[in-house]
Amino acid sequence: MYDGASLELTTDPARSTTRSDGTIPAPLSPDDPEAWYAPDVREQYEIHPGVVATIREHSNEFTYEIREPLLSETDRKQLETVRSHFEDANLARPLTREGTIERMDQGFDPKYRDVLQRLLDCSTPARRRLSYYVLCELRCLDDLTPLALDDRIEVADSSGEQLVVHTENYAPARTTFSPNPEYIDRFVSERLTTYHVEFSGFEIPVVIYRENLLGRDSFTTKYAVQEPDLLPNDEALVAECKERIWEANVDGFVEDRESFVRDRARRVLSRLLAARRTRAWPDAVRFRARSALAEYDLAVPPVDGRYSDDRLSDLIYYVLRDYVGEGKLTILIRDRNLEDIEANRVGERIKVVPRADVGHGDRIPTNLRFENETSFINVVTQLAAADGTELNASNPSAKVNLSPDGVDDDVTIRCAVALGVISEDGPHISVRKQAPEAMTPIDLIEQGSISTELVALLWMLYEQHSVVIFSGPTGVGKTTLMNAHMPFVDFRDRPISIDEGSREVRLPHETGVSLTTRDHENEYKQVTMADLMTECNYLNPDVEVIAEINTAASFETFAESLNTGHGIIGTTHAEDVQKLVNRVVEQGLPPYLLREIDLVIFPKHVDGHRYVGTVIEFLSPDEYKQVGGECGVIDKEGTEVHWNRIGGRNERGEFTFEYSHPKLETMNEEPPEEWSHRSAREQPILDDSRFDGDTFGGATSSETADTRECGLRIFHSIANRSDRPVAAVEAEFHRKHRYVRYLREDGVDDFTELFEFLADLHTNEAATVERASANAHGNTNG
Repeated sequence: MYDGASLELTTDPARSTTRSDGTIPAPLSPDDPEAWYAPDVREQYEIHPGVVATIREHSNEFTYEIREPLLSETDRKQLETVRSHFEDANLARPLTREGTIERMDQGFDPKYRDVLQRLLDCSTPARRRLSYYVLCELRCLDDLTPLALDDRIEVADSSGEQLVVHTENYAPARTTFSPNPEYIDRFVSERLTTYHVEFSGFEIPVVIYRENLLGRDSFTTKYAVQEPDLLPNDEALVAECKERIWEANVDGFVEDRESFVRDRARRVLSRLLAARRTRAWPDAVRFRARSALAEYDLAVPPVDGRYSDDRLSDLIYYVLRDYVGEGKLTILIRDRNLEDIEANRVGERIKVVPRADVGHGDRIPTNLRFENETSFINVVTQLAAADGTELNASNPSAKVNLSPDGVDDDVTIRCAVALGVISEDGPHISVRKQAPEAMTPIDLIEQGSISTELVALLWMLYEQHSVVIFSGPTGVGKTTLMNAHMPFVDFRDRPISIDEGSREVRLPHETGVSLTTRDHENEYKQVTMADLMTECNYLNPDVEVIAEINTAASFETFAESLNTGHGIIGTTHAEDVQKLVNRVVEQGLPPYLLREIDLVIFPKHVDGHRYVGTVIEFLSPDEYKQVGGECGVIDKEGTEVHWNRIGGRNERGEFTFEYSHPKLETMNEEPPEEWSHRSAREQPILDDSRFDGDTFGGATSSETADTRECGLRIFHSIANRSDRPVAAVEAEFHRKHRYVRYLREDGVDDFTELFEFLADLHTNEAATVERASANAHGNTNG
């Protein structure tokens, strides 16, 4: 039986829900409008202990009412005391209905229960009623909390004079709320995903959600870090603790900074909390005694329980965040689901770009911001100092590499920081994070970013030490595309990677070497991209992998490397072929050098999705006459540059490839008939009887000659380089394409596993295929 006040929503003293003798009044008569069995009541149900929703029908119109526990005058005074205590507290409310339901189910954390125990002087039933209202007002959505708890509400409409809801059985139903009550944006928000980010032993919740309320904010999708709440005066405690740690004398060298700060913070904050609680003890004795007597426990709580452990832990988190972490950016930097972080100015929301696999790849705002310039500058200088760079008026900006504690070693974090000296808006920070797990071509195929035909072609070019360039604006996925295909470089080859500042190129080869540039305020101590590209030529590379070809010096060295004969794979910034030609000429290189590039891939980033947009090859004038597809000529400084589009994605979202053959299955087709579901992985990949060399380049079969179409010249380039007939190159392309389809069917999406499989193929192709077929056969039979 409910031992508190009745749930009737009335102010009539004559209908008091509890009599003076403590007994419960008789049930209401059937004609009473407040009775659940009244004629106009269509539905009545409990949405939370002691909270009832009622749907009535008047004149063919539904109304939605909420009845909550009644408060006595004494209860209201107690509630006002709690409100006053938390008036200046920075308490985070739920962001969505789902969060509201979870918080109401969880109730108060120990530190809140500890405060309420001291503030509330009432009976157990009254405390239960008051706890509900305090939880709604301070920790949830205030008056809208009951509506958020009602899982039968499916739609909320705020377009009229009152807020209208649609339940699963009755709609529309008018409420007593105004059309735009406080926290309506959170009430109608939808949680997209939630997870935790670990920092120094703390698991900090992160929520990505969508506000389904137009007109409030241009950004509807948002990212929130749910850091621990701070009770009244907690910010002052954190500030005093940090000051004392900063001023503390330290003997010797601190090897573990995190443990040192944590231990010092625990001791300092324990003393501060104990001192504050001791001062408040006389005022709390009366409340504690009455609370204890109400529970029939005559013992006053011991002095040792002066504060809750979770409050101390929350305060320590903020000290560690600012002294061991990176301030407001601490959780963002450690969130493996983010690829970009941007802090542009004081007072503005920090923006992030989640990874595509999170479900949202566009820039979205967070609930974090730098409130003042001092804290912003502190983080800027801290990030620069972490990489050994000192920022000042003469050196106001820097590009640094970060390796913070708690981040995997294989995660590359590049950061551009600047003081307000070079920006009218003040300091700014931009962080780029590389994914910890390298993607594979199979990942890209499954995401719809590339076609199986292009993967097979890149496999051939990587193996043949060709020159392949990935070109496009920042953030379109150039490095991702380049890295994903690195396992295709023969395991016996010697790849040398050149990165700017931080390692972005992933080399699975034990024969490989990674080189990185080094910035320094003294020019003679710098190591530039051009320096490394020159150095690379002395390391006997088979393939030179260049993260970025952007400066005039790097373009010049790139041109010199083209004459060395080894393969080159790299990226540059140019959105299309016209801009690429312009870029090359602007950097002082002759346009005819572009003919030395075998393939250029232009990726795109549209609506959060990254994919290969266009793939082109550069041709000689004679070769240009032999193609008839989408091609063109660019005249630059008296030199004509001929190019031919060999594939990409069209306006219908379909991948095209300017080569077709009756024996070539496209990625959009189902496996051939002989590939049943049971035997898909048992396809005789080495069986070239269906792909006789006579049916390729110089085809003699009339059927093949009539249906084969080839609108590209890249096969001829590979044939000339490898001293083989074009027919043999086409046969190899078909074989590799079948391997790509097999890898896709088998789900080989691990970077290391793919490299090991390809290495085995080079070592003993027949045995590798036999083993793969046997494993697949065992899996299908198992």
